[in-house]
Amino acid sequence: MLIRNATLADGRTRDVRVSGETIDTVAPELDAAADERVVDATGKRLLPGMIDAHVHFRQPGFDHKETWETGSKSAAAGGVTTVVDQPNTDPPTVDGATFDQKLEYARQSLVDFGVNGGVTPDWRPDRLLDRQLFALGEVFLADSTGEMGIGESLFVNALEGGAAHGVPVTVHAEDASLFNESARERDDSDAWSAYRAARAEVAAVERACTIAAERGVGIHVAHTSTPRGIDAAAEAGMTCEVTPHHMLLSRSDLGDLGTLGQMNPPLRREKRRQRVYRRVVDGPVDMIATDHAPHTREEKETDVWSAPSGVPGVETALPLLLAEARRGPLTFERVRDLTAANPAEVFGLPNKGRVAEGNDADLVLVDPGTTETIRGTELHTRCDWTPFEGRVGVFPEWTMVRGEIVYERDAAEPFAAPRGKNVREQSAPDRSEPEKGQQPEPERGQQPEPERGQQPEPETDQQPEPGADDRPN
Repeated sequence: MLIRNATLADGRTRDVRVSGETIDTVAPELDAAADERVVDATGKRLLPGMIDAHVHFRQPGFDHKETWETGSKSAAAGGVTTVVDQPNTDPPTVDGATFDQKLEYARQSLVDFGVNGGVTPDWRPDRLLDRQLFALGEVFLADSTGEMGIGESLFVNALEGGAAHGVPVTVHAEDASLFNESARERDDSDAWSAYRAARAEVAAVERACTIAAERGVGIHVAHTSTPRGIDAAAEAGMTCEVTPHHMLLSRSDLGDLGTLGQMNPPLRREKRRQRVYRRVVDGPVDMIATDHAPHTREEKETDVWSAPSGVPGVETALPLLLAEARRGPLTFERVRDLTAANPAEVFGLPNKGRVAEGNDADLVLVDPGTTETIRGTELHTRCDWTPFEGRVGVFPEWTMVRGEIVYERDAAEPFAAPRGKNVREQSAPDRSEPEKGQQPEPERGQQPEPERGQQPEPETDQQPEPGADDRPN
């Protein structure tokens, strides 16, 4: 396939030739072969597919919420070409047998995938770490060893085991001992955010980073929702992600959303959300990940203390970010870095994340001049709702995974057959000799090193009283 006159994330116009599963050539004015399919991309953006490092596709155990088939279709329709599934299924992915079981479910994925291993008191690192894991986590560091929480000694074991096997560790940073127990007396829409106070996240980020740094090990902090949490991870030399809902929604939206807007960590105050947004735009946030955690509407629409936490997001993340880039200050280049280039670099996927010769042909074609209103009933996830109802997004015309279009919006049958592979089973491309005697032409605009020395900003949440609630998303 030859994609002509495509505008890349950095604004250059190039032709892109796809051969087999990889990008063969990126250059101006390529000649088409006699039997080559040619796509005219004039006026459109060709982007690397999003690498979503944080999804919950719910299989096995919770198929009524999502499956690998429905979740990966939703991903493909949203321009996501690689997903990373979390271990809190039933059974949880904590040993070799449960990892192998989940891998069989994952073979139904349209997009490439990684599978994380869980760290609990019952995990079997001797059986788990010899599998082709994407990462360990998200690990919930807590003072007690409840359903999610693990103590410091087990956290250290996970850090050391991961380092010995070259497996990254991701952390869910909320200190349950700092939850605001007095908020449990409330039943209003804001009670959940008041309960899981911002300081609980900040303290957990600082603690996890300190433990890891003392052992010379890096960690990745999942779904940071506070400016101080982001800064703490950056100052410690660790990486972090922000979700679209923490970037774009705040506690002021809970009056409309109710328990549909309940997740862990919760939505924050509007001023804090604005400071998180600025860190997404300018750094030091490393990546956007969705924490796609679907539940049925019936499960969610109950009282705040009974509703499960989590929201869907894998299909709307990239479209929402591209809509933000249309109006600024977020740029298309920064969107590329946050959704593709940086996740590939952080998690060691050298053949993904950029429109560059030799890379996997994981590509998304969008028309930035065309927006669509987001409707939950029109999305492809198994749950028929979204916290972004009524907002606008720039959705893909088509999504390609390793050279094959797996989603084409206007086709009679928009989805291809499953073809996803475990990214840890794939080998990196040989870049020792450029193909056809040409020097590969990478995209410009490698993200500059962010400033790491920002002064912490005061958190204003009420002083919490001790409490605990370890329900996962």
